Amino acid sequence: MAQTSKKMQIVFASAECAPFVKTGGLGDVAGSLPAALVRAGAEVIVMVPKYATIKDEYKAQMEHFADFYVSLSWRNEYCGLEKLEHDGVTYMFVDNEHYFARDYPYGFFDDGERFAFFSKAITESLQHLPEGFECDILHCNDWQTALAPVFLREFYQGLPLYDRVKTVFSIHNVAFQGQFSDTVMEDILGMAHIPAAATQLRCDACSINYMLGALHYADAITTVSPTYAGEIQTPEFGEGLDGVLRERSYALQGILNGIDVVGFDPATDKRIAANYTVDDRAGKAVCKAKLQEELGLEIRDDRPLMVMVTRLTRQKGMDLVMYALDRILSGGVQVAVLGTGDRDYEDGLRYFQGKYPGTMAARIEFDPALSQRMYAAADMFLMPSKFEPCGLSQIIAMRYGTLPIVRETGGLKDTVQPYNEFTGEGTGFSFSHFNGDEMGDAVFRAARLFWDNRKAWDQLVTQAMSQDFSWTRSADKYLDLYFFMHPEIERPVAVEAAAAVEEPVAVEAAAAVEEPVAAEAEPAAPVKEPAAAEEPKAEEKPADDGEVKPTAKPAAKKTTTRKTTAKKATTAKAATSKTTTARATTTRKRTTAAAKKAVEAEAAPEVKTEATAEATTAEAKTAAKAPAKTAAKKTTATKTATAKKATATKSPATKAATTKAASKTAPKAAAKPAVKVEEAPSEPKAEAAVEAKPATKTTTRKRATTTAKKATTKTAAPKAEAKAKDKPAVKAEPEPKAAEVKTAPKATVKTEPAKKAPVSPAAPAEEKAPTKKTSVRKATATRKRR
Repeated sequence: MAQTSKKMQIVFASAECAPFVKTGGLGDVAGSLPAALVRAGAEVIVMVPKYATIKDEYKAQMEHFADFYVSLSWRNEYCGLEKLEHDGVTYMFVDNEHYFARDYPYGFFDDGERFAFFSKAITESLQHLPEGFECDILHCNDWQTALAPVFLREFYQGLPLYDRVKTVFSIHNVAFQGQFSDTVMEDILGMAHIPAAATQLRCDACSINYMLGALHYADAITTVSPTYAGEIQTPEFGEGLDGVLRERSYALQGILNGIDVVGFDPATDKRIAANYTVDDRAGKAVCKAKLQEELGLEIRDDRPLMVMVTRLTRQKGMDLVMYALDRILSGGVQVAVLGTGDRDYEDGLRYFQGKYPGTMAARIEFDPALSQRMYAAADMFLMPSKFEPCGLSQIIAMRYGTLPIVRETGGLKDTVQPYNEFTGEGTGFSFSHFNGDEMGDAVFRAARLFWDNRKAWDQLVTQAMSQDFSWTRSADKYLDLYFFMHPEIERPVAVEAAAAVEEPVAVEAAAAVEEPVAAEAEPAAPVKEPAAAEEPKAEEKPADDGEVKPTAKPAAKKTTTRKTTAKKATTAKAATSKTTTARATTTRKRTTAAAKKAVEAEAAPEVKTEATAEATTAEAKTAAKAPAKTAAKKTTATKTATAKKATATKSPATKAATTKAASKTAPKAAAKPAVKVEEAPSEPKAEAAVEAKPATKTTTRKRATTTAKKATTKTAAPKAEAKAKDKPAVKAEPEPKAAEVKTAPKATVKTEPAKKAPVSPAAPAEEKAPTKKTSVRKATATRKRR
């Protein structure tokens, strides 16, 4: 399927959306995720009911865009679309005063009818969007929009505009499903005559379930944390929908929520008493003192302040709080709670406030500004939920340097890493079971760390504040899902991703310009290196060991550096090539004509790859020692056998052998070098100079090849053990009485018993002549003795 370059176009439907209307986490998600999707390159329209509670300043900015009628069973209801651009996102407000001109978004007797209308209006509105906007993804959230995928499939499927629309349904809290009497099926939805819809919406004999319909009809299902996605497939957390969720588990995934990191930023937040950052947290102490004063608590910095900003319900763990609060307050921990909910919990908090004045504060109200001051001022944030799809409060608390104490469930488990006293890792504290004593223990683990080890506490706060909970990561995962459902749309490269790719390139280019100077000043290149290094393309260069290695390897040799430069820095490549050529020329001048001949004879393709200097020489030096020392203790006949075995191992170190000998030994040599390539990468300079010498010695030995094969006396042992047939042994260590080879820092062949200082790497040419003569004298002496 051919891909098109059009942008992904998404309609995001939600019953609430910050900053226009918000009652919980759904409003935060709808207010942040679409903006993150737009930044990632998508086009998004957010559809929200036009509630009467929306502030007049926003209503004044709305522009009437379209109006039409929506059929709802026997009804024909007016629907207007009011358009508003805010922070780069297009919002479409569904206008119908009969349904939405009320003081609060939910909680009315006709909610089933109100949000059935909203769902039908969403699907109908896809025909009335701005020119050029053809919906690819309809993303619905919670039960208030759950009927949109049902309506789209049953009433609109087959229309050209709707054929391309894929539906995604997000569960923010499976406990709220939208269950209503089955009379709604015909009187409001008008679907009683459609067997498939009637079956898939019905949850029991006399009621239907809006969310159940979405779970059956949506193309993909998401929820707000990976752990919660697994939990809702169990009877304990599935709220009766676990069966259908298990059936459709292949279409279900959990994507963790984020937060608006700009809006929740202690460095710039104007709602708190003093600003602070992760590096300078002096302002947090000011915030704590001001909040203690505001709430009537004792102004003390030596007592940990623990807060809760929550709905006062069983789901939020208020049963555990009521059970353990007496123990916590009497133990020296200050507590402040903000929220509304069940009357029993409200009265219980007031009781403890009266019993522990100066230590306990209860604010039974809804106050967003006070909640922000509490996030910033507290030391600990308590969130012992019975279940929690994702939870934003604990994330906001960490953003403000307040350590969360949570139960390990849903998103709380995914976002809070429990403190490990042995390693210091963690971002908060947690407990496993829904148990009041276990919760109390977790609170006092945190309090003891605050009292006894302030350094570890401060480090934990730093780790919590450093977490990345922005929407960028979450939006990327939603886009993965959208593009999976529309493979024909080409995914654009995000700006952030492009920057991430460019940055290492710049670093590598800079390193490539600087590294060759140091790297190439070290080894004196062997004769064959320039040819071997220049043959491969920029995508793939042989490393020093003859293997192909990735460019990104940190300690790059000259070849690896050249690869990086060829890809990302042409100028650096030119400089590197010039330097390499100059080094190769200098090395060739030091080599005699005979050596060049031998090199050319050895340049077979399968052997040539193995000719890289540093690793090959290092392998031969390491592998030669053990056989040489063992052979020195044996008889002449034993040495001959040992030398023959050693030939296959040591032949890579003596590449420049005669043409005849090379044809016999090269296949064996090719099998070994890659195994011991990286044994001695630290002596390139000394060994590179030695590599140029075997060719010269071998040319001289060609004249006495037949006789030398039989000669394996102690005088010839060092060479016979390196290669019995070729005799170009350069790095073998002989017995003390025979000629010695020293490799500190470079292998040097010696024929005199008296010790000699090793030849300097700077003067390899002076060593070659005596080496040739010595080899001839050794062969002659052997023949005479025999």
